[in-house]
Amino acid sequence: MGKKVRVLIIDDSASVRQTLTAVLQQDPNIEVMGSASDPFMAARKIAEDIPDVITLDVEMPRMDGITFLRKLMAQHPIPVVMCSSLTEAGSETLLQALEAGAVDIILKPKIGAADHLAESGMRICEVVKSAAQARVSGVRRSAAQAGASNPNARLTADAMLPPPTGRAMAKTTEMVVCVGASTGGTEALREMLEALPANAPGIVIVQHMPEKFTAAFAKRLNSLCEVEVKEAVDGDPVLRGHVLIAPGDQHMLLERQGARYYVSVKTGPLVSRHRPSVDVLFRSAARAGGGNAMGVIMTGMGDDGARGMEEMKQAGAFTVAQDEATSIVFGMPKEAIARGGVDRVVPLDQIAREILMAQSRF
Repeated sequence: MGKKVRVLIIDDSASVRQTLTAVLQQDPNIEVMGSASDPFMAARKIAEDIPDVITLDVEMPRMDGITFLRKLMAQHPIPVVMCSSLTEAGSETLLQALEAGAVDIILKPKIGAADHLAESGMRICEVVKSAAQARVSGVRRSAAQAGASNPNARLTADAMLPPPTGRAMAKTTEMVVCVGASTGGTEALREMLEALPANAPGIVIVQHMPEKFTAAFAKRLNSLCEVEVKEAVDGDPVLRGHVLIAPGDQHMLLERQGARYYVSVKTGPLVSRHRPSVDVLFRSAARAGGGNAMGVIMTGMGDDGARGMEEMKQAGAFTVAQDEATSIVFGMPKEAIARGGVDRVVPLDQIAREILMAQSRF
């Protein structure tokens, strides 16, 4: 077991600081080293003792979280996880925080049903441990800091759909690209999608992100890219030149009706500790797409997508993983490679090229 991840909580609400402290300290691999009610108090604490990870509120007195984040990234880069209320209005601000260097986003924990608090607490702890491994300003953190997770304590894609029955149909329809990403994925996806032309193959994406934020994320990408990007709705068709992003807190599956592909958006349990889960999307692609599908796994902690990518490759799909040098966290790609589910490993700036080359072979 590696050393504990030491966390500093910055939030102007005393109740949020107390609740977040209680949630984080339930994980034996995390230590809350302190808290601060505003960035100025936080700066004094950081000067005395540097944390491994900071959780940062957006709206605070004396200095807002985005301004503090930019100053921190310029002077002393530390992995920062933004902590936000569940609002659509605040989601645009959170995307600015990711652009400014934040590693990920968590929702402020709320006291409620025990199962809901358990799920939100699990995500908060996973995100914080993931942040401890993140590459910040070109420097990769020690993977040992993130501690170990028990792989047997998670549901697999079996909870949502059965395994593929065998090799799916040959290349007889349009190509569909299925993409999975987590920590660092928001900016990596932007770079990849910006490099694609308007006639790129249809793309479906699972990015680990809380609900509400995926709609704002899709809207932002749509304003930057030649392809059309939107948050997926149940029954949306997968079309050339279009990108569908799984809504936060819901699984997305690829389905086929004749030669037509569409997505199914469903509720369900956490799979590989996530909802949406990359494993669920990839398994559905193995079943529905076979050799017509392409799988891409990108930066992120853990192994969500590794099993599903192996299933996609066995079903005849072409599979690509982002390389270690360009990944913020090389967890998900590394696990997929280790399982033998990856055909090619390439830098981030070559993924779009791999997609277009695969399209040309159809």
